[in-house]
Amino acid sequence: MDLLENMNAAIDYVENHLEEEIEYQEIAKIACFSEHHFKRMFSFIAGISLAEYIRRRRLTLAGFDLKETNMRVIDVAIKYGYHSPDSFSRAFQVLHEVTPSLAKNSNVSLKAFPRMSFQITIKGDVEMNYRFVENEAFTIVGKKETVTTNEAGFNPKMWEQLENIEENLKLYSNASLPEILHVSFAKENGDIDYYIATTTMESYPEGFEQLQISSHTWAVFEAIGEMPETLLKTWERVYTEWFPTSGYLFAQAPEIIKGINDTKTEI
Repeated sequence: MDLLENMNAAIDYVENHLEEEIEYQEIAKIACFSEHHFKRMFSFIAGISLAEYIRRRRLTLAGFDLKETNMRVIDVAIKYGYHSPDSFSRAFQVLHEVTPSLAKNSNVSLKAFPRMSFQITIKGDVEMNYRFVENEAFTIVGKKETVTTNEAGFNPKMWEQLENIEENLKLYSNASLPEILHVSFAKENGDIDYYIATTTMESYPEGFEQLQISSHTWAVFEAIGEMPETLLKTWERVYTEWFPTSGYLFAQAPEIIKGINDTKTEI
């Protein structure tokens, strides 16, 4: 099975469990990703989050049930995982712009969000430069924060002290031009251990942590342009263009971002 087949198999699972509690880890397992990577892959390819896709599909089916059956609103709400009629009504109105009660009227229009499927669209107009790097095992040292990802995205609190953290790392580095790395390691529960770190320290102060990274083959992508827009666009292309066509899959290893200068970053 290739990547797109795996993604479509994951959609099959979602569609078959819309009336049940859906385990994101199980969806990711079907797609052969960690939960973190699957959510990112899905969002980049689909243009919406996985949670939003599930919400829209459930509310679409709820609209059909209200139109075509004699089910009560509360029964439809429970069927699609809502614990109260009020929360169901609010969500229903956001999508359909009418209340669930009004949706039963034959002359009221509702919105339908169709089932999604994945396929490759070849653009071929912009090349994508990458290289492979073979690295032996190495250790990073720096500040660590465990980040819980949600619909608001990835926003570590450490970013509020980013300049201070980077300056402290340089003070304890034994290199004249130390590399500052931003390292994200996805955990099985969906959380991310995020480090602002360097590889050049011989000793480090209290409050800094180590992470040992095993030997891997790394794909390296350049993001050249205004940041952070160019970095985000490069990530999007990695997920939507490079992985679906390269035949490669994610290893259980961190993602590393290294700033080269003000307009060039490596992923």
